Amino acid sequence: MALAFTKWQGCGNDFVLVDGRTSGLPGGTAELSRRVCDRHYGIGADGLIFVLPSDKADFCMRIFNADGSEAEMCGNGIRCFARLVYDEGMTEKDSFTVETGAGILTPRIVKDDGKITGVEVDMGEPVLEAKKIPVEGFGDHRVISEEIEVLGKRYKATCVSMGNPHCVVFVGDVDDVDMEKVGPAFESHTWFPRRTNTEFVVVRDREHLRMRVWERGAAVTLACGTGACATLVAAVLNGRSERRAEVELDGGRLTIEWSEKNNRIYMTGPAEKVFSGVYEGELKC
Repeated sequence: MALAFTKWQGCGNDFVLVDGRTSGLPGGTAELSRRVCDRHYGIGADGLIFVLPSDKADFCMRIFNADGSEAEMCGNGIRCFARLVYDEGMTEKDSFTVETGAGILTPRIVKDDGKITGVEVDMGEPVLEAKKIPVEGFGDHRVISEEIEVLGKRYKATCVSMGNPHCVVFVGDVDDVDMEKVGPAFESHTWFPRRTNTEFVVVRDREHLRMRVWERGAAVTLACGTGACATLVAAVLNGRSERRAEVELDGGRLTIEWSEKNNRIYMTGPAEKVFSGVYEGELKC
C-alpha cells in the first residue's frame, strides 16, 4: 500500500501530512509514525498528521509523534494543517474549524494584498489548574514558579496546558542548558503523569522571549507552537512580559497574544510546503 503525503514545516518544526478523509487512519499508526518520521530510513519529521472528516468541525486533525505516541495538539502542526487544506482546495474559507484532541480550534489564513503571509490560530484558553494539566501534588492550585528538583538541580517551574502539558522554566542562558540530558528527566518527572513538554526561556525584554524546547515524544525540536503559547502565559503570570510578545525559537519566530477580553491565546506564524511524494514502506491495512 502506497501512502501519498506532503511535507510541511513551521519554524523548522516539520511534519508529514496525509489526506485521510476517504481512507481514514491506516492500521498500526504508531509504528507507521515511527517509520515515516525516521530521519535516516523514512521521510523524516517531528510528527505524522492526518486530515480526517469530523462531525463536529470542518476537519479533524490527528497527530502522532516521532516515537509513535499520539499528541493532543500541536501549534506548528495545525498551521501546516491549515495551509494544506486551504492550498489543496479542501476548503474555500479563510477561517475554518478543526477538531483536535485539545478541542475545536479555529485557524485563519493571513493575507497581505492577496498573498498568504502566515496562519493565525485561536488556540483557546490556557488551563492553569494543576490537576487538569496534569501536575501531581498541587490539586486545583496553579503551579507558578514552584521549585522542582531534576537530576539534583533545583529549578523554578510554571506549568500550563494548551491542550497538552507544558513546564516552563526561566533561565539565564538557554544555550547553557544541556537539553539532551535534562529534557528527558523533566519529561518523565513524577510531577507529570502524562509526561510533559519543557520550555527553557530567557526574557530579552517585555515583548521578546527566547525559548528552546524539549518536546514530549519528539525530543529537541526547532519549534513548538503550543510551547510558545505556554511560554507567554508563564511569562505574564510571573510578571516578566506583556500579554503580546514575539517568541524566538531555534527555527523562527512566532507572535503570541493572550487576550484580556476573552482569555484566549492567539498564535501567528509561518507554514511552508517542503515537498510531496509517495511513501512505499510497509503499511498495515
